[in-house]
Amino acid sequence: MTGPRVVIDACVLYPTVMREMVLGAAGAGLFRARWSARLLEEWARAAARHGPAQEAQARGEIALVRSRFPDAEIPVPEGLARRLWLPDPADIHVLAAAIAGSADLILTLNAKDFPRQVLAEEGVARDDPDHFLLELCEANPDEMQAVAEAVLAEAQRLSDPNWTLRALLKKARLPRLAKRLG
Repeated sequence: MTGPRVVIDACVLYPTVMREMVLGAAGAGLFRARWSARLLEEWARAAARHGPAQEAQARGEIALVRSRFPDAEIPVPEGLARRLWLPDPADIHVLAAAIAGSADLILTLNAKDFPRQVLAEEGVARDDPDHFLLELCEANPDEMQAVAEAVLAEAQRLSDPNWTLRALLKKARLPRLAKRLG
């Protein structure tokens, strides 16, 4: 797989449609997905807030994602986070994972807690999923259209056969991508 190395924040891994679009692009070889065990655990804990069944489902999905992307999980050296600073100390582990994994980018919805100038000092950039996926779509329209169609088909199968691609992506907080693909 080629392309940039991208650490995917837990807020992008959970919710489902956003995650499936992002991981679909990674699966198509458009970038190299990276995460830490802690980020996957945050995904499971976010799902647990909606009940034990959702946590169990998330843990099953995490196992599938780990098997689909066996090289994505980054071991973060003990102590790396101690030398780092971010406005929210709870997010330092994400930057530590990016540094440990030689990532080019952190993909997050949480821009305010990942100031670009702080990340740049560590050689890491930040982007939001909508912009990132839109750029991938501009560069790889056929691959991204195929990813979007697969995600739409699964959403129609699981929840509502009346979903349109544009509506699904807008609901998933991907409005620019929705406009481009929908």
